[in-house]
Amino acid sequence: MKVKVIPVLEDNYMYLIIEEHTREAVAVDVAVPKRLLEITAREEVSLTTVLTTHHHWDHTRGNAELAHLRPGLEVMGADERICALTRRLSHGEELRFGAIHVRCLLTPGHTTGHMSYFLWEDECPDPPALFSGDALSVAGCGWHLEDTAQQMYQSLAKILGTLPPQTKVFCGHEHTLSNLEFAQKVEPCNNHVQAKLSWAQKRDDDDIPTVPSTLGEELLYNPFLRVTSHCL
Repeated sequence: MKVKVIPVLEDNYMYLIIEEHTREAVAVDVAVPKRLLEITAREEVSLTTVLTTHHHWDHTRGNAELAHLRPGLEVMGADERICALTRRLSHGEELRFGAIHVRCLLTPGHTTGHMSYFLWEDECPDPPALFSGDALSVAGCGWHLEDTAQQMYQSLAKILGTLPPQTKVFCGHEHTLSNLEFAQKVEPCNNHVQAKLSWAQKRDDDDIPTVPSTLGEELLYNPFLRVTSHCL
């Protein structure tokens, strides 16, 4: 499984997931279809599916255009408000693309219909991957716009926070610096926060994405996954 990280708009990420044996590709949160199609052509892959985390325009604005350009394209997600949706997914549902398995995890909080996607590959030593949209970000989480803080906590701590610690986290936005600055205020003595902040500042200076992190790392410095810590 190969993941292409594609920065778009002001601070969004869309992703292209490639099954390297079949050359089938799945996109996550299509915002700029032209950019995505340039990469699919360069990688010589067949794009069959779009996985959408939630209905907000910066994660769905390219769906209709892409569906028009690619007849038969499947656009999947949990929320009926998702543009050009062809298949509505449910919590716990599993999909398969060649050797790649996808488990759909309903993670409301940012929106009521937010879906995160947990991926792993058959007989592959590489760690699994989580495409978390605006539920979980590096050192932070999305604003709970349509649900309660309690619901967001359930999504983060009880669903995403229980995934394997080696899971790579691919989030929807580049908000790492501001998230870590907040985390530093919450836990000023957390050395993991300090180290990650220094690292992120260097990445920002060099204009390099800070994704992915790992879930194990997030448990060390993300205050929204550490709410039960005695340090908070």
